Amino acid sequence: MTGLGRLFRRASTALFLLGSALFVPGVHATALPGILSAADKSDLGRVSAALDAVRTLEGTFVQIGPEGHVDQGRFFIQKPGRMRFEYAPPNPTLIVSDGRWVAVQNRQLNTMDRYALWTTPLDLILSDDIDLRANSEIVGVEHQQGQLVIDARSHGNRVNGDISLVFSEPDLALKQWTVTDAQGLLTTVSVRGLKAGVRLDPALFVIGRPPTPTN
Repeated sequence: MTGLGRLFRRASTALFLLGSALFVPGVHATALPGILSAADKSDLGRVSAALDAVRTLEGTFVQIGPEGHVDQGRFFIQKPGRMRFEYAPPNPTLIVSDGRWVAVQNRQLNTMDRYALWTTPLDLILSDDIDLRANSEIVGVEHQQGQLVIDARSHGNRVNGDISLVFSEPDLALKQWTVTDAQGLLTTVSVRGLKAGVRLDPALFVIGRPPTPTN
């Protein structure tokens, strides 16, 4: 199992949010010319504008792993590139992106793994200027019961895997993402209680010095 697969598949060993989420060995699929319709590209343009409009965001999350295990916690996002996912006890995992690196920390064992942000699917939603219409990793756009679902895959320079992003209609708020790891197992992260445009402490996104946020 890849490090990023562990990150998103099981919080206790640390994807994709959010992540990511930002992955099947040997399957480095990219979008083929013409695979997306004009309507798909229009939807991607709307989602891009909605994501670009959000500069800071905080809320809570619930993560359901492939075995049905449930974890939850809080998250903070500040674009470009900064993110913090704090898992509630007894899960000791803390995930922080400082704009360049994504660090996965086990606060109980005092261990940390780092990944370059660009190698993770988190880069897809934490970018400063998002244009999903030009992203060759987007392979599908679907409308499902008042939701818009965007499917993406990695290119050859990223770790392997797939991610589906779910947005509500018509406001296009990100609701959840589902990551499929190298073994074909699914991890779903749902977000709720979202607050956009909030002031966030820069210390939240410093790797190696995890503060305790105040309410």
